[in-house]
Amino acid sequence: MTTTFFLVRHAAYDNLGCYLAGRLEDIKLCRAGREQARHLARRMARESLAAILSSPRKRTLETAKPIAAACGIEQISIRQELDEIDYGAWSGKTFQELNADAAWRLWNDQRQSARTPGGDTMQDTQQRIIGLMEVLRRQIPNRCVALISHADVIKAAVCKVLGLQLGDCFRFDVEPASITTIVQGDWGSKLTRLNELA
Repeated sequence: MTTTFFLVRHAAYDNLGCYLAGRLEDIKLCRAGREQARHLARRMARESLAAILSSPRKRTLETAKPIAAACGIEQISIRQELDEIDYGAWSGKTFQELNADAAWRLWNDQRQSARTPGGDTMQDTQQRIIGLMEVLRRQIPNRCVALISHADVIKAAVCKVLGLQLGDCFRFDVEPASITTIVQGDWGSKLTRLNELA
């Protein structure tokens, strides 16, 4: 029995890449992001999805809704396991500001062990996303599931599947509105597609 997971990063918002959005409440998709979400919906309509689960952030829910409509999924399940890393006081700061912060540099240099001001580690993030996928594999065998989340959450899952150290998350990209596909079975997990753009 296998379950196919489509790990979808949310689409773009204004000034993406200029500041750390984190868990800020009111970050919504920009015009380009809404168009990306529509492209994603058309792409995902080719799949027979059994369920769509989303991070509680507004930008992920706005990405999930067109996909749900295109795939005939009536309800999106909001799951905390898919939420962005809790960056605490770093949320909302520009990357220029963050680069001057020694704790931010430590976080990026030592992803194996460093913690954010919100108390999260990459290992915490990896455990929650992988744990959710294992539960879903048992609950929804031989089906396809879309998980709408965030770049570092998806990267943490990919590192686990590929047997990479968490610090290796910088060696590959997970772009906005991209799809990363992981197949999971009793035999383990495999990555079948990384950073597919619709």
